[in-house]
Amino acid sequence: MKKDFLFKEIVNLKGVGPQMTKYLKKKKIEKIKDIILNIPYSETDRSRIFKLSELEVGKIQSIKVIVKKLNFPRTRNLPNKIVCEDETGNIDIVYFNSREGYLRKIFPLNKWVIISGKINYFKNKYQITNPDYVTSLENKKYVVKNIPKYNLTKGVTEKKYRSISEQVINDLPVIDDWLDDEFIKKNKLTYWNESIKNLHNSKESKNLQSKSYRRLAFDELCANFLTLSENRRRIKKNKSPKKFKKNYEKSFINKLPFQLTSDQKKVLSEINSDLLSGNRMFRIIQGDVGSGKTIVSLLAIINVIKSGYQCAFMSPTEILAKQHFELSKKFLEDSDININFLSGKTEYKKRKEILNNLTDGKINLLIGTHALFQKKINFKKLGFVIIDEQHKFGVKQRSSLAEKGGDECDVLLMSATPIPRTMMMSIYGDMDISKIEEKPAKRKRILTLSKPENKINELWPFIEKQLKIDNQVYWVCPLIDESSYLDYSSAKKKFELINRKFPNKVGLIHGALEKYEKEKILKNFLNKKISILVSTTVIEVGIDIPNANLIIIENSNKFGLAQLHQLRGRVGRGVKQGTCILLYKKGLSKNAIKRIKILKSSDDGFYIADEDLKLRGFGDLIGFQQSGLKNFRFADPVNHEELFKLAENFVKKNNIDINQKKYSFLLKLFDKADIINVSDI
Repeated sequence: MKKDFLFKEIVNLKGVGPQMTKYLKKKKIEKIKDIILNIPYSETDRSRIFKLSELEVGKIQSIKVIVKKLNFPRTRNLPNKIVCEDETGNIDIVYFNSREGYLRKIFPLNKWVIISGKINYFKNKYQITNPDYVTSLENKKYVVKNIPKYNLTKGVTEKKYRSISEQVINDLPVIDDWLDDEFIKKNKLTYWNESIKNLHNSKESKNLQSKSYRRLAFDELCANFLTLSENRRRIKKNKSPKKFKKNYEKSFINKLPFQLTSDQKKVLSEINSDLLSGNRMFRIIQGDVGSGKTIVSLLAIINVIKSGYQCAFMSPTEILAKQHFELSKKFLEDSDININFLSGKTEYKKRKEILNNLTDGKINLLIGTHALFQKKINFKKLGFVIIDEQHKFGVKQRSSLAEKGGDECDVLLMSATPIPRTMMMSIYGDMDISKIEEKPAKRKRILTLSKPENKINELWPFIEKQLKIDNQVYWVCPLIDESSYLDYSSAKKKFELINRKFPNKVGLIHGALEKYEKEKILKNFLNKKISILVSTTVIEVGIDIPNANLIIIENSNKFGLAQLHQLRGRVGRGVKQGTCILLYKKGLSKNAIKRIKILKSSDDGFYIADEDLKLRGFGDLIGFQQSGLKNFRFADPVNHEELFKLAENFVKKNNIDINQKKYSFLLKLFDKADIINVSDI
């Protein structure tokens, strides 16, 4: 089997027809290499042969018995039955819908056989229904052993998949390793071929610190860093430096009703250096909720416009984009900068006018939604693109966004989602990273309290008091509807309860609503037409409601720290004291107690993200999947922190040609090649 065979469709394998292909694709097993990388999550112990007197109901066990009787009833719907025994007792082997000829072949009368399957007890007798394995004593080595278990989908039996997997693993070609012997030994890794076979045939697949598992994790991280490095190289093209003087921004800074924090000043300086340099900017600002990222971006926009370029500012939702538009108008009201707004809802006549003015260069700053990047929208001289809540975009999308304004266009991305430090470079390695950790001086720390849910009645007077002083309230529930399986609160049910207590003051928003319905309700909340907003976690990242100063989160113990911090950040956006109340059910786990204590003691989003990672593990971090951050099959930031650093340094120190066969193979293996269009192996 040649190396390139690993990248062929699984239909090329023996025993894999169209139907099996369809089933396996549901588990994202499409190419032969996907079978290699789909390592077992556990194993079934069939290594011991039990006597019939030792059997335990409900367990998978292996037995050695002699076939005594075959019973094939002629009545429809009755099962076929094979009676077997050993020196300690007897057992029925039951089959439904199996051919008589096949059963006679595998159960020869008065011969010993090995059977493995789940033990049942029916009518005072042991039985195995449709056993997993039946074989002769000569072939018992294929059954009596520890057998790996794989994550499968409906329609694929363990036995069938294992035969497919063994076919690939046993015939795995010897592939020249891309790591030299010294590096492998020094870093306590194994060779690639050895790693694959170990992970499929031993307990190493469950041990994240085994040499074989660490080797695959390192390879995956290398592929990731190689992709980001190449993407960065392509984006950071030469350009003409923007020509501006710092006094443009200074005049606006002097008019601000507050002082910039030292972090804001530092980040603005980094952005300006990029703008003035001969290389394109591709930078991300990581800033916690309320850290002042938008003001920094607006100050940079001033400099770009004064250099003779246009700017585009894009947000994921219309209501958030509208807020940025209103803030920009207020901030730039004394300037000659022409600002306009564009979304999918902009009426035709107005839209046509905007497009014409863009092409003519009359609009300096265009703020809006994804509509900004439609093909029909042409700028005269686009020099700066700002993308808010950039976590909506992956590596390939980031690259295409950077191309929108041509080689002269600088790109700035912003994110309010704190990301653990161990993951920062593995996600944003193609970008320069700026961080704003310092909060504005006048911003009050949000008061965080916890309360058991059986004392919920104590909240009603407190809410009433908040409404009397014109404060607004968020009430967050995990689910839309009641669940008979999960002891969660229902947003709909809570809405009905709160609406009875505070009639005509309550709104309900959740993910099942249409986009326009969500925006309408949020607009009503923003305009104070409703005072209490009952919501699922759709408000986690969103609009700025300065008047919302109380958030109540039900079943808070069911959320991760990072998500709780994001939800908490919805309040205290103005000058008033913000309060967050975490409701919980009694009988909290130790981890849940620890999460609540951490949240009450800190408002540092980056510290909280780190702690969340440690407590819950990479795979459980809420929001990462949606953000495209959970993109590793083997690598784990908690267990493999040193491998993240090792892989990053490996890529940085070695002048790697991604089209070199061994590295193009690595990129294809982990589905990175298409992102940067590397040559075929």
